[in-house]
Amino acid sequence: MKTRAAVVLEAPGDYEVVTVDLDEPQAGEVLVRLVAAGLCHSDDHIATGDLPVATYPMCGGHEGAGVVEAVGPNAEGVKVGDHVVFSFLPVCGRCHWCATGHQNLCDLGAHLLVGGRFDGSNTFRMSYEGRDVGQMSGTSTFSEYTTVDVRSVIVLDKDVPFEAACLVGCGVVTGWGAAVNSAETKPGDTVIVMGVGGIGIHAVQGAAQAGAGDVIAVDPVPFKRDMALKLGATEAFATMEEATDFARSRTNGQGAHAAIVTVGVTTGEHVASAFASICKTGIVVVTGIGPMNIGIPIVPAELTLYQKRIQGSLFGAANPTADIPRVIRMYQEGALKLDELVTTRYSLDQIAQGYRDMHAGKNMRGVIVF
Repeated sequence: MKTRAAVVLEAPGDYEVVTVDLDEPQAGEVLVRLVAAGLCHSDDHIATGDLPVATYPMCGGHEGAGVVEAVGPNAEGVKVGDHVVFSFLPVCGRCHWCATGHQNLCDLGAHLLVGGRFDGSNTFRMSYEGRDVGQMSGTSTFSEYTTVDVRSVIVLDKDVPFEAACLVGCGVVTGWGAAVNSAETKPGDTVIVMGVGGIGIHAVQGAAQAGAGDVIAVDPVPFKRDMALKLGATEAFATMEEATDFARSRTNGQGAHAAIVTVGVTTGEHVASAFASICKTGIVVVTGIGPMNIGIPIVPAELTLYQKRIQGSLFGAANPTADIPRVIRMYQEGALKLDELVTTRYSLDQIAQGYRDMHAGKNMRGVIVF
């Protein structure tokens, strides 16, 4: 079939909306009609080249929700008409990492930036002018229709709005889990969240729900600081220097128990400033992505003598099959705010404008509505 999709032909470049050929679902796959897709910064990284991918053209998008239109053989647990949300990390359920409760590290994730099928066969389901088109995370939610592995979808209750659900497959769980799982936030802790965008705002919510006594949001954009204060932050500052001083004032000069780095383009200096803000045994949680060939300018002795930790956090150290339904349930019960974070809605043809708005700091989260 034919479908309109936003692709990056080469990096650095911009998203262009073109008509691609899409194969029908094969064994273990489903065809999904997209209803809503989130504009995550990771998809911008593949356009800028900060996140190198193996295949160009690449059809972007890894946050999305829609309706199952067709089901291939042996695609268990999903039927035509189901409402689904994508997990940008597939879950095989059988590898060492899935078996030990680390589904976010599933071995299938090795194929996410290849753009082909997860079986390593180097086959593709999209093509454009005779060329294979890679699918970001195997999903490509920047397309009216997409063919995906059933291990990348989770069935939703049909009363969950698509515009809220589409955010859960990456940004929501990444931020919330960074605070709850990776930062190990405990009641009374002092927590700094550096960067209050589509991921950081959920780290704010997660830290507050975990009982942190101080949730300190840091962002240079005033409206993002205001939003953080509405959704659980106790303080908000424009700079890390201000946040660090405040954290020390609350901890007898020691510093924050955790600093969560959710900056869109993460540098070593961001991580170093977070490292300087935490106390002995404190944790720096890094969720963001930046240039691949950079280091972190810290003093190794401080790492050793103060028993500080720098902790990477992929998808909030979550188990998608359990934690995606968990956060959706919290949203349904009013404990987690999602609707308020959809700042602007775009058509697929407006995707380039959506990313310009993101760079300009105008959105908490932009959403494509099909």
